[in-house]
Amino acid sequence: MVHSAGFHLGADSQRSTYVSIFTGRNTIYAMLAICGMLIAGRIKVSQFYHSRSWFNPLFGLTLLSLGLVAMTLVPGLGRSVNGATRWLYLGPRAWGLSFQPSELVKWVLVLSIAWWCSRRHDVMHRFTVGLLTPLLLLIVACGLIVIEDLGTAVLIATVGFCMLLAGGAKWWQLACIAPLGLATIVAAIIQSPYRLSRLIAFVDPWSDPTGAGYHPIQSMMAFAQGGIKGLGLGMSIQKYYLPEDTTDFLFPIICEELGFAGAVLIVVFLIVILWTALSILRNTRDVFCRLVILGVILTFGLQAVLNIAVVTVMVPTKGIALPLISAGGTGWILTAFALGMVAAVDNADYYGLADNELQPSGQLFTDAGDAACRPIATGGIR
Repeated sequence: MVHSAGFHLGADSQRSTYVSIFTGRNTIYAMLAICGMLIAGRIKVSQFYHSRSWFNPLFGLTLLSLGLVAMTLVPGLGRSVNGATRWLYLGPRAWGLSFQPSELVKWVLVLSIAWWCSRRHDVMHRFTVGLLTPLLLLIVACGLIVIEDLGTAVLIATVGFCMLLAGGAKWWQLACIAPLGLATIVAAIIQSPYRLSRLIAFVDPWSDPTGAGYHPIQSMMAFAQGGIKGLGLGMSIQKYYLPEDTTDFLFPIICEELGFAGAVLIVVFLIVILWTALSILRNTRDVFCRLVILGVILTFGLQAVLNIAVVTVMVPTKGIALPLISAGGTGWILTAFALGMVAAVDNADYYGLADNELQPSGQLFTDAGDAACRPIATGGIR
């Protein structure tokens, strides 16, 4: 569908498009994503839990991902696309390869928060020794990302709050912090004129049809022209007018070309992935792995819901990709890798006595390295 949305009529365009299907950058990214999923499916996810102190690779990954996001804000280092500086070049700029560090942060934080909550589950209800550290990590990560990408920052914060709640934090503690997050979102919208204009255009897109209302209007026209049967593969009209037709607004092009049946098919595929991951979560007794799977489900599911809500004009316009569908090498590869880790949990033998296994009695045992393997409370995860 990325190739179909990117296909445009012109001199010799048909021949070049056929060639790009097999040798184009998107095809290479897709192959890399599949390889990443297969590789992730062979790793042992619980090793992240067993690694202690500074030998745990999560410490290095977390610092590296945050450092890369900070580098995008340095003039001359970040790559700007449509006025947003969210990318870094991988190697010399002549190669034309770039990646989005915020995508890396999004998935690394899932592992980091799961590790902290599984290690500190007995004190997660205490603010200073339990909740404060992961909360500061979320604040730093979202604070760096919100400058250029409000949607991803909101997604990371929402997933992080849900994981902390499942990991044993009290809901009233997070509720007390929520107003600070809402105030940050309001401040980010007010201080950015284009975000404020998008919010106004959401209420009445026709008040600025060639400006902030252009995206929602063209998106709605794509849905209307697709109807039930669609116009046919490669026959979209709105792809000549709708910006980001292969990325954030690919779903309307799919609906225009494949109709209502294509829209249902995409949604069914997404639901099958989420339902399968949820089934693995229910069958897994290792608490760290359960939290990791929960984070993957929330990140994947909320991102899909947010993208579809944006393109159907149910929420204000925000640039966020449809996972595994919208074009983007960083997003494809890292999302596929995260889903591969979920498959790895299902493939591994986590149904015996694990080091941090959830017992039938509802208690959690510490690992063998602790002084006394005494039963302790499980916190919020069940």
